[in-house]
Amino acid sequence: MTFSGPLVLASASPRRKEILTQLGFSRADFSFTTLAADIDESHISTETPQVFVSRLAVEKALAGLDLCRVEGTPVVLGSDTIVVLGDKILGKPVDEADALKILSQLSGEVHSVMTAVALTDGSKTVACLVETKVQFCRLTEQDILAYIATGEPMDKAGAYGIQALGGSFVERIDGSYSAVVGLPMVETRELLQEMNIL
Repeated sequence: MTFSGPLVLASASPRRKEILTQLGFSRADFSFTTLAADIDESHISTETPQVFVSRLAVEKALAGLDLCRVEGTPVVLGSDTIVVLGDKILGKPVDEADALKILSQLSGEVHSVMTAVALTDGSKTVACLVETKVQFCRLTEQDILAYIATGEPMDKAGAYGIQALGGSFVERIDGSYSAVVGLPMVETRELLQEMNIL
């Protein structure tokens, strides 16, 4: 397979950038650029969480493609992660009070982390959805407030990061760890191979 063009990661997430870098280990010429693709992330009331997160990943990839059209025809990767408790989507906290509310809801419960990945070159789009179950241990309000004080929860879906301090609240997971971080490694690698990037 030949490398068909530059790869663009349509995400400002340092975690996704790190995982994508790791995925290219088998190719000396593997590289990509990053850009932030801003889209309307509003949930449509009739959408299931699965449809919602999958739509956002595709829209981010397409928005990224629009931003870099001038540089030829790259392959753009868009991804989105949501946390779902019961039938409720828990987004990024709007403030510290919201982070306290979200983490209190997750305490002692099992929730789903859904990460969708989409790659597009404008004519072909491939995508996947990975769902992982995460069991939180019981948290005291003191635990939660101390965690919020670190600032870590504020830019993360579900108000925690499994790869950092928030991992101390995770009792177990059933599924893909890297998907909870923000990019499922196995499935993303398969999509990159399908688009002739790897």
